[in-house]
Amino acid sequence: MTKHSSKIDAKNVKVDVHYLTRVEGHGNIVVDVKDGKLEKCEFQVIESPRFFESMLVGRSIWEAQHITSRICGICACGHSLASVKAGEDALGVTPSEETVMLRKLLLYTEQMDSHILHIYILVAPDLLGVKSIVPLVKTHKPVIEMALRMKRMSDYAGEVLAGRHIHPISYVIGGLTQLPSIDGLEKLYKMMVDCRKDTDETVKLIKKLKFPDFDRPTQYLSLTNDEEYAFYDGDMVVSGKQRTKPHDYRKLLTERVLDYSRAKVATINGKSYAVGALSRFNNNYAKLHKKAKAVAEEIGLKAPCHNPYLNTAAQLVEWVHCLEESIAIMEKISKEGLDEKRIVVSSWPKRGEADKAVYKPNTGISCVEVPRGALFHEYTIDDTGHITSANCVIPTNQNMGNLEDDMRKIVPELLGKKTQDEITLDLEMLARAYDPCISCSTHLLDVKFV
Repeated sequence: MTKHSSKIDAKNVKVDVHYLTRVEGHGNIVVDVKDGKLEKCEFQVIESPRFFESMLVGRSIWEAQHITSRICGICACGHSLASVKAGEDALGVTPSEETVMLRKLLLYTEQMDSHILHIYILVAPDLLGVKSIVPLVKTHKPVIEMALRMKRMSDYAGEVLAGRHIHPISYVIGGLTQLPSIDGLEKLYKMMVDCRKDTDETVKLIKKLKFPDFDRPTQYLSLTNDEEYAFYDGDMVVSGKQRTKPHDYRKLLTERVLDYSRAKVATINGKSYAVGALSRFNNNYAKLHKKAKAVAEEIGLKAPCHNPYLNTAAQLVEWVHCLEESIAIMEKISKEGLDEKRIVVSSWPKRGEADKAVYKPNTGISCVEVPRGALFHEYTIDDTGHITSANCVIPTNQNMGNLEDDMRKIVPELLGKKTQDEITLDLEMLARAYDPCISCSTHLLDVKFV
């Protein structure tokens, strides 16, 4: 990156960011100011499409979750569960309460896994003035070791609960193919309890860091549930007001294709919106665990919050919520045990058996909250149980329009007031604040001023 120490010409600025690297591909940020007028402000996704929806067509509904879990290496469990729920909706299958409890536990641990990576590896280097986590290994070794302990716990949770964290194998339509081992659950419970101390230290660290000041109210979409802080099930809510059933998601949000990007951008009522931790926090604050509310108060995060940079702070609050809810579930399992007959699907059809069965043509739709926001899966099946059409609406794509609108507001506020390096960092941090993917935490965005 070229270093600049002087303030830039506020009337004529061209910013090209290559590349914002993500698991799903690469993106550019392009900002063009001419004669003091903002003429272009785009987030360009330039990677070739991956065609997962096309891959699903012609495949059995029973194997969909094993395909869609490959969409993301960080949210593999979330994609798998969204797929399983859509399959159950299409087939009319209702899982047991114990099965749903284990699915919620898996979602909680995946939230923690992704959030702690974003907090420590993606965001912390920016706030501490370094380019990556590598220099922090020398200067903040105990902190990095603590982050890795927290990450190790959530990684292990995937192994115990789903057979493996990346591309889970035991969660299927109707239940699980096998129960988690007792020894594994006991070890995981101890690791979770031990994480409480590391969580307290993380709160102290985040409290000391200064995030950029920025404010732009927008629409906040998430699941909501009258009984709990919603991750697994509920209605969709927009800024705490407009509630819609997941089955009607197409009536609520509209996706469109941009000529400068290969990723679709979604709108609600013709306007951009945000999904993710901050949206969930704004919509569902009242349902947070009391310890999570205490953390929000300690770090000064209040609902509603309109600063997208504080999505990271909301992730920390959710980490605490998910940890405490996970510990409660683990204690319930320890006390009451797991009924194998109500969880393990012994009659789950083999490929040949599934192909011979006769099904009622139907469409199944589901929504779950993954770390980056509301995730939708929709499958239509024929009378052989094979998928004839599929649609997946990914959180990162839903956030892109909102990111662009944030940039349109913040760029004029930065011009003439900050150096090129400072503007570069603010724009990078804004893109990273949405946590588009963990891979971008290890790549510095190359910004060129022309």
